[in-house]
Amino acid sequence: MNMSFLAFSMSPLEILVRGSLMYWFLFVIFRFVLRRNAGSAGIADILFVVLLGDAAQNAMIGDGQTVADGATLIATLVCWNYLLDYLGCRYALISRLTDAPPVLMVRHGRLQRGNMRRENLTEQEIEAQLRLSDVEGLNEVRAMYLESDGSFSVLKKKRSA
Repeated sequence: MNMSFLAFSMSPLEILVRGSLMYWFLFVIFRFVLRRNAGSAGIADILFVVLLGDAAQNAMIGDGQTVADGATLIATLVCWNYLLDYLGCRYALISRLTDAPPVLMVRHGRLQRGNMRRENLTEQEIEAQLRLSDVEGLNEVRAMYLESDGSFSVLKKKRSA
């Protein structure tokens, strides 16, 4: 039985460098270009799952890659993902780089159109999110934020007794 599928087809250092470069390249694209299109999962989480799946697929199919190559690449991605989570919890600077800040979309019942333009959101999308939060109109909203994970949080005005 030929066991060459267990050997490296390229240098482990090259795999580590390639994996690291692609992780950071895609992280920057997701964080700064595609900021909020990720839904409720964090951008780093989605990036991690996509890259992990691709790395595992390449190793499993044998598209010029060996199991050792795939395992090294997966280990590199796991390390970067863990390191970013770890450092983000301990250092505010890292957290600010990895997580987008909340953006105010509605303030005291008024749309913040400049912020909406920057985030490519329409009035209809804001209204849809308000309905999902059981809010009938802007006049009921004290504040509405687009959160770093792409979800919305709505703070309703206090009702007078």
